[in-house]
Amino acid sequence: MTQRGSWPLILALWGAGLGAAAQYGKVSVIFDLLPQAYPEAGAALGWVVSLVGFVGILFGVVAGLVVARIRYRRALLGALWVGAGVSLFQASLPALPWMLLSRVIEGASHLAIVVAAPTLIAQLAPPQHRGFALTLWGTFFGVAFAVLAFAGTPLVLNWGLPALFLAHAAYMAAFAVLLGGLLRALPVEGTQPALSLSQILRDHLAIYRSPFIAAPAAGWLFYTFSFVSVLTLLPPFLDPALRALVMTAMPLTSIIVSMTLGVALLRIMPAVRVIELGFAGSALCMIWLWAMPAAPLACIALAAGLGLVQGASFAAVPQLNGSAAKQAQANGAMAQMGNIGNTLGTPVIAMAIATSGYSALPLLVAAVLTAGFLIHLVLGHLRR
Repeated sequence: MTQRGSWPLILALWGAGLGAAAQYGKVSVIFDLLPQAYPEAGAALGWVVSLVGFVGILFGVVAGLVVARIRYRRALLGALWVGAGVSLFQASLPALPWMLLSRVIEGASHLAIVVAAPTLIAQLAPPQHRGFALTLWGTFFGVAFAVLAFAGTPLVLNWGLPALFLAHAAYMAAFAVLLGGLLRALPVEGTQPALSLSQILRDHLAIYRSPFIAAPAAGWLFYTFSFVSVLTLLPPFLDPALRALVMTAMPLTSIIVSMTLGVALLRIMPAVRVIELGFAGSALCMIWLWAMPAAPLACIALAAGLGLVQGASFAAVPQLNGSAAKQAQANGAMAQMGNIGNTLGTPVIAMAIATSGYSALPLLVAAVLTAGFLIHLVLGHLRR
């Protein structure tokens, strides 16, 4: 695979990532409107959101193994076309069991994209720009959710629920066509032997026993656990006059810091060191939020620290793993651990707040971020 890099292709792969993030976000931003289409569903509607993540928990590593064997170009294009077809089907607002089944299929499509695209980016980007390219990739969730929050709800309010699903189907199909043309310029990828269940189990053990392949995913678990829970549970404690401003500024700060300071640091130190710096700084910010409850400046500083973890975690994958197959395994493990963190973070912290009040939020998140720092120290020692 070429090392010269192709920025149009890298940007197109990032665009595909935005479509993958929208597989989550399109339902999240309209969740309060779904009862209009499914008035009898009740609490079961929660599964419409969570099933995509549940698939990631179960099959994240499997996705890395499968994508490496069927090859990245084929997996990516297939996943984009499946994603387009699923959204087109969802636009018909099918009966709830069919909608839930479509979300399971969408979860598989999502996994293939988030494994194949960053693996291709790592192979395509010139070495001197690889940190920037993968940090850009790391913004795909934040950017997609911001776009959906800005445009998705107005689209639905003006044109109805099917409009958002149709728009997403068109977006996925457009990128499937675009990448189908751009990816033809790459050398033909060979195939690898088919997977067996015993091979999948052996590969799971090999991935999570490796301090190289598992390291980015290990830190990513603690990052996602903290980031999602803080953004979800902190707002009620903020000054109502500043709440909207702070909650808008936090994800934007995280993206800006990862693309500026994070990229600059990646030029002078290994990605793992940047991750450790981000975890340590973020943990200190949580102590700040404990000492000065809901201080707006501490919230922004926390987002800046987590921004370093966000970008550098993706940049660590090719730094620690030289081959494309191992990078795909590492990206699959990150998808698995990220979905576990996203799923567990908010309910665990919410239970702690219900038991002990506000102070449980900064203290428990500080402990989780410190654990992320320590796990990277331990895995670094094992690598040496």
